[in-house]
Amino acid sequence: MRLIKRVAALILRRGITTNQTRLNSNDSLIRVHPSVLRALADNKPVVALESTIITHGMPYPHNLSTAREVEAIVRGEGATPATVGVIEGVIHVGLSSEQLDHLASCKSALKVSRRDLPYVISKGLSGGTTVSATMIAAHRAGIPVFVTGGIGGVHRDGENSLDISADLTELGRTPITVVSAGVKSILDIGRTLEFLETQGVCVATYGATNNFPAFFSPQSGFISPFQVRNPEEAAELIASALSLGLQSGVLLAVPIPAKHAAVGQQIEEAIQAAVGEASAKGITGRDVTPFILQKVNDLTGGKSLQANIALIFNNAKVGSQVACALGKQLDDRKLKSKVRHRHGNQSTVVSISMPGAGGRLTEILGQYRTRNVTCLQVVVGGINVDFIAKGKIEKLFFGQTNSGRVCQSFGGVGRNIADSLSRLGQSPLFISATGDDSHGEAVFNYCKHMNTSGVSRLEGQSTATYCVVIAESGEMILGLGDMDIHEQITKQVSQFDKQLSSATLVCLDGNIPVSTIDYVCSFASSHNINVWYEPTDSEKACKPFLSDSWKSLSYASPNLAELCTMTKTLGVPTPEVLPSSLDDILSLAVTLSRPLLDHLHCLVVTLGSNGLLVCGEHNAGSVSLQPRLQKKRRRLCALHYPALNVTAEEIINVSGAGDSLAGAIMVGILQQRDTDSCVRMGLLAARLSLLSPHPIALALNSDSVDPDKVHAQNWPKPSFMWID
Repeated sequence: MRLIKRVAALILRRGITTNQTRLNSNDSLIRVHPSVLRALADNKPVVALESTIITHGMPYPHNLSTAREVEAIVRGEGATPATVGVIEGVIHVGLSSEQLDHLASCKSALKVSRRDLPYVISKGLSGGTTVSATMIAAHRAGIPVFVTGGIGGVHRDGENSLDISADLTELGRTPITVVSAGVKSILDIGRTLEFLETQGVCVATYGATNNFPAFFSPQSGFISPFQVRNPEEAAELIASALSLGLQSGVLLAVPIPAKHAAVGQQIEEAIQAAVGEASAKGITGRDVTPFILQKVNDLTGGKSLQANIALIFNNAKVGSQVACALGKQLDDRKLKSKVRHRHGNQSTVVSISMPGAGGRLTEILGQYRTRNVTCLQVVVGGINVDFIAKGKIEKLFFGQTNSGRVCQSFGGVGRNIADSLSRLGQSPLFISATGDDSHGEAVFNYCKHMNTSGVSRLEGQSTATYCVVIAESGEMILGLGDMDIHEQITKQVSQFDKQLSSATLVCLDGNIPVSTIDYVCSFASSHNINVWYEPTDSEKACKPFLSDSWKSLSYASPNLAELCTMTKTLGVPTPEVLPSSLDDILSLAVTLSRPLLDHLHCLVVTLGSNGLLVCGEHNAGSVSLQPRLQKKRRRLCALHYPALNVTAEEIINVSGAGDSLAGAIMVGILQQRDTDSCVRMGLLAARLSLLSPHPIALALNSDSVDPDKVHAQNWPKPSFMWID
């Protein structure tokens, strides 16, 4: 206990925090507001909003009051606003009231487009994000609908100057729906529509006609290719675009309300005058739009500003209604898919059954912020905020301060495995729970590359934390966990029955309650789903074996101590003391695995520095890892693979190696690779974890675990043995 207090004190002295510490160069680039994180986690509609209208589109204080009113309109329609801006080199998705005020009154704020993001971030500057930069941030955060006033386009005389807004190219490469009042009327609208067609952007007018609007005017003289009449039709269009995975956006053009369109002709005349004056004064580039808007406002006696505000309010209302309709579609409709993986790549063949509604797409399983049409894997397990303390001396002394290194990372067995799958090209749905606290906020910020739509944020609960002390050799000395919240991973699992029923693999970790394990195992048995169980530790390893739930498992990845717990729970005699010699270790692991293989397809027994043992059905001199099509009598065998060499000095973190190994082996199985390749992928992933301060190495990707690309020397041949 005294050592625990010392570790806690050391952590506090090092100033480790959960939501402000910059863990690596990418973690601090985008910060998502807690209200937005909570809405995304709960699958509630979110609407992204740009901020150049605050910094450059209107004078102060009209800009601030307009921004606040727009956010209020979004909330009033049942969605969560996420205004995007850059403050001191950090992209914020969702701004506090103070941050809105800061941007609105900041005289040095820059206009930040895609081109400007690297410079503004590197210099720690602030600015309003344009349509293109807002689209990038919204897409990274998982927000599919974005509302703005009007988009940029091809400038007049653009065929000679090549002055074309980055908004158009961004629409061609980022799958976001942009709700706007069409194209600013100071631009060449005809050429803009032609350019959008070239970029593959789906353009549709929202409302009773297909006239393409020109910002202040409901008519531009041009026709949109398509038309949607209401939020439901717009949502169907967006869902179809997302399901196809086109990686291009949708432009929803919303005409200005009729009662404000009457001043359109007067404003158009003022625009022509302002364009001429800008040209005469030599004003070019990004300075043109603010100059013209201010000039037009002066010439019209403020009527253009009123019309500008009115159309923005209307766009916010329409965009919010569309976002809510999209969310409802994703919740209510069903998608049936059949997936076949091909060896050597991750291409997917999808067969879709679309009942009713004239064969329209009925749902995007796995939520709109994943890149695939379906969730091919589901992971149910824990999330932890980890504190890792490693000694710098050979022996640690209890009762006193020891020299060492302390770092913070994000772990939890389920989170680690979902992270590993995500970094290796999969899109697993992760189901878990965090507290509604700063640790939870930090977790969602860190896990933005994952599908966390199944993670609940629970009020009054604390996000799980874990502290581990390891010796200089890499050996774990002591672990301390506050993980009560894992017992709350219960009711929300049944909300994802649709995803579970179509999953090719479901992974459970031992942190979750027995009742949840029993529910998923029963569901998997009735739907013929493969389940992988990661026991987590020797105390929790018994959970599926307290009933017949274990008979529904296909895979398990215990260490030797966990394997002993599993078999002991079934009444199999196990030794009190584990053996130390490799031969005795392998003999015991084979003996204990045998009764489990009456029902499990395969066991992957991790042996630390002694490598791992793969036990299962014999196939051509190896163990078959591919799922069984039917249960039948089979010949069993085992393969022992040595561990990759990692010195004690190189080891930074031991908390994620087993999870990295399991995740990479899963990916190899899903890709239908041979057993040797699957195991080698796992070993390479485990080594990356040991060498990283993070449980799942940031360097983990498909190339970094490809045995043909990474390991130059010959791989040792695994040892083969029969299982009687």
